[in-house]
Amino acid sequence: MDNAQMEELKAKIITLEEKNVRLIEDLQTAENDKRYSEGELFRLQKDHGRIRAELERLKSPPLIIGSLRDVLPDNKVIVKSSTGPDFIVSVSEYIPQADLVPGARVSLNKQTLAVMNVLPVSLDPVVTGAEIIDKPNVMYSEIGGLEKQMQELREAVEDPLLRPELYIKVGIEPPKGVLLVGPPGTGKTLMAKAVASATNATFIRFVGSELVQKYIGEGARLVRELFDLAREKAPSIIFIDELDSVGAKRMDVATSGDREVQRTLMQLLAELDGFTPTSDVKIIGATNRPDILDDALLRPGRFDRIIDIGLPDVEGRTQIFKIHMSRMNTDRGIRPRRLADITEGASGAEIKSICTEAGMLAIRDGRDTVTEDDFMAAKEKVMEAGRNKVKAAPAYMFG
Repeated sequence: MDNAQMEELKAKIITLEEKNVRLIEDLQTAENDKRYSEGELFRLQKDHGRIRAELERLKSPPLIIGSLRDVLPDNKVIVKSSTGPDFIVSVSEYIPQADLVPGARVSLNKQTLAVMNVLPVSLDPVVTGAEIIDKPNVMYSEIGGLEKQMQELREAVEDPLLRPELYIKVGIEPPKGVLLVGPPGTGKTLMAKAVASATNATFIRFVGSELVQKYIGEGARLVRELFDLAREKAPSIIFIDELDSVGAKRMDVATSGDREVQRTLMQLLAELDGFTPTSDVKIIGATNRPDILDDALLRPGRFDRIIDIGLPDVEGRTQIFKIHMSRMNTDRGIRPRRLADITEGASGAEIKSICTEAGMLAIRDGRDTVTEDDFMAAKEKVMEAGRNKVKAAPAYMFG
């Protein structure tokens, strides 16, 4: 074999080796594409199965909501459907027997009314939307001029929660409910938050007007759910503001709306009677119209202790000014007592507004220190605004 043949043979071998490398690379690419296609096929099959299951679920007939009345032998129960009458029906074998308790909400098959599932306990959005604070951040030191009232509130709420043995030793029962009576802005809500903070209790604030509903029985149901929520989050304090909107005196002649309010009031009375004085749920009510409250609310065993919270005197106003001014950057010459002397008739909320307005006046002038002149100007503005509101109010608001 001559040199030319040898060179030709080498060139063919090199060409074949290059083709072999390309074929190996193409094979590797094809294997990668195959694995990718298999992964995509698996994903598509999985999505197909999920979509099919979702379509089957959407095509399934609707379930009826009912309530469990009683549990019978042989896997039978008595249920009340949303359509009206009671039925004896079967129970799905997948439902744990422990979940079948009277009063539970259940879903029922539309055709056979068999119990398909036990639904979780549901609270009305009005109840769950109430102001719920696990532990308010209000301290006793932030409340001025109400030492006597705070002492009475602490005796009625804090001591039974933290030191119930004191009442057991003496042989008496603590007050079941406390009613705070006073004009707006005198610190009723602040006092309730402070005692809840001191007791590490959950603070549930509800406005009485929210319990007044349009349809028959809705207000009473809200009251039941409110107290159920308080028991669930115990130790807790229920604070019902504007109690007069739901606790007004019952009259012989009443409209359908008045009768619904009376039903709500009777449910509230029943819930108050259902509590023991030593329980870990306490009730505090607040109103600025105690004269229109129903006598049944005020009798012993319900709102036992009534605490009158009036407008602060000069000493109280001095304390309130000191509390708010302690957080402010003020001139050294400002005397809280002098400010208290010139704000006769001001509530705690108005004093806080005066301090806030004084700080805003300082900011307006580009200063970081509040002067006595700022407080004087703020006092005139806030107190004058309050007087104008009183003059503009219609006469029927004052009886």
